[in-house]
Amino acid sequence: MRLSNLRPIVLVASLIFAMITESVSVAENWPAWRGPRGDGSAFDEKVPIQWDGSTGAGILWKVPLPGYGHSSPIVWEDRILVTGCIDELQERYLICVDAKNGKEIWKSTVIKSSLETKHKLNSYASGTPATDGKSIYVSFLETDGSEALAKNTDKPKMMTPGTMVVAAFDTGGKILWQMKPTEFKSVHGFCTSPVIFEDLLIVNGDHDGESSILALNRETGETVWKFPRVHQTRSYCTPLIREAAGKTQMVLSGSKQVVSLNPRTGKEYWHVEGPTEQFVASMVYDGDKFYLSAGFPDYFVMAIKPDGSGDVTKSHVAWNSTEAKCYVPSPVLADKQLFVADDRGTINCFDTESGKRVWLDRLGGHYSASLLNINGLIYCTADDGVVRVLRPGPSLDIVSTNPLGESSFASAAVANGRLYIRGEQHLFAIGQ
Repeated sequence: MRLSNLRPIVLVASLIFAMITESVSVAENWPAWRGPRGDGSAFDEKVPIQWDGSTGAGILWKVPLPGYGHSSPIVWEDRILVTGCIDELQERYLICVDAKNGKEIWKSTVIKSSLETKHKLNSYASGTPATDGKSIYVSFLETDGSEALAKNTDKPKMMTPGTMVVAAFDTGGKILWQMKPTEFKSVHGFCTSPVIFEDLLIVNGDHDGESSILALNRETGETVWKFPRVHQTRSYCTPLIREAAGKTQMVLSGSKQVVSLNPRTGKEYWHVEGPTEQFVASMVYDGDKFYLSAGFPDYFVMAIKPDGSGDVTKSHVAWNSTEAKCYVPSPVLADKQLFVADDRGTINCFDTESGKRVWLDRLGGHYSASLLNINGLIYCTADDGVVRVLRPGPSLDIVSTNPLGESSFASAAVANGRLYIRGEQHLFAIGQ
């Protein structure tokens, strides 16, 4: 065939490839905690950088959700899924709404149980669901009606022990299975966001008791493996799974350690002791190092090299900083910089290679929501609902400041050119 005859074919193939590439980048689902990669990153050029929830500018729709909760919405195609709790009914639920207009499609009760003791900044529905488009997985705490003296507290406090409940639903809201894989005891309440990995559903069972990280069979809910926690201390971190140092690693901080496990078997690759007691934020990875921000009572930002084995506390910590006091929000990476939201209302920017803090500035009163990297810009949602969009660089560069019009403690979701934010009273769809 002559080269001239090939040109139309090449042109058509190039156009098809460009269309597919554009379609993938725009139509990416947000199927679990912190999105498709579990690190708060999105490659969607159509997500807006400016809106005003108090005036309605840039708001496609907003709808009230039953009850209350801090869990994040997840998105699969034209469906949004979110959990909540109706306090007066003691009902924990999963709801599905139409992404086009926010109208309820179905709502299913997961459990009815007395409300547990919790931290003032926690909720009774803080665990984010996960879906593969066929099944939807959720997790809550079911209390047993008793009280017990809490562990790991500065003064005597009573708490309500219970059992972790993990449930699977189909896309019509019908329950497929429900399991109670482990007990759970924490004066701060409950929060576990399930992670889908191959045929497994992985849940963090860290608590003040005989705790473990667990993997359940996604079809049946039966426990496949357990990784016992040595220090048995409450933490609320969602695992991050990455290909690193030639193997599939699942890393998470919590229970006075940072660990890397084989997600298929639950066997440990390596661990770092400490650096503190309690953790909430998820870790991130840039292809070179894992990064964490923690915790309580001591605060750290840390980088860990992924190629270790066994106890790597003294050998594989690339750098460590105590300059930022970040406990709850998960950090985000962009352009060889690590962005950390400080509990005191500041944003910190660290150089990922050296660990040096590049800049620090106060942007809000307090942060609970995790940070996002959307097409190279950093989205920071403060508790008062004000979202500031930042551009990475050698100094603070605020692109826009966007009030939601109400408080927000939940991390946002990104899908199909839109930003979905759960406020204290409404679920917002922001976009063109």
